[in-house]
Amino acid sequence: MDFKKHLEIAWVLTLKHIASLIIMTFVMLIVSVFTIGILAPVTMAGYTQSILLMLREKREPKIPDLFSQFHLFLPLLGFSLVVFIVITIGFMLLFFPGLIISLFVSFACIYMIPLMVDKKLNLIDAVKESYSMSVSKGVLTDNIVIVLIYIGICMIGSTVFIGTLFTQPLATIFLLSVYEDKIKSGSQEKKAPKQ
Repeated sequence: MDFKKHLEIAWVLTLKHIASLIIMTFVMLIVSVFTIGILAPVTMAGYTQSILLMLREKREPKIPDLFSQFHLFLPLLGFSLVVFIVITIGFMLLFFPGLIISLFVSFACIYMIPLMVDKKLNLIDAVKESYSMSVSKGVLTDNIVIVLIYIGICMIGSTVFIGTLFTQPLATIFLLSVYEDKIKSGSQEKKAPKQ
């Protein structure tokens, strides 16, 4: 996996669309805060779709895109609540079970939202396919590095609110650039004749 290429794509596209990405990220964060996180998953789905269109069609991200995936509201809210409860129980028992669960969910479900908005998969199929993409498609260590880079970029920005406005788009573009590569390589494998 060429991590440098994906980071360069993320950097260039973030700078190219910096104003619209910052505004869209700001609106997403404000909506998430004012709804106590209830709309966070579904606005993240719209955010993901908008950035995916930017990658594929060179289309400028727009604020209305955030609200374009409301048909995913209930599945994403239910999934988020279940994950939140399980992680909270893990942290209450001992610190490490919660940490391990958090890392496993991050690893297994890293491509879940892109698959739901792009391939129109339902929640269960998206989780299965995301896990499959993380474990079997490509090198396992590459996928661990992808998750660590994504989380690392987000954590660097989360230390300061203003930093999040820049690092969230950067991390999302990086992840979706990797996702695009995986989707293309997967479709090429299907087209290749079996020997």
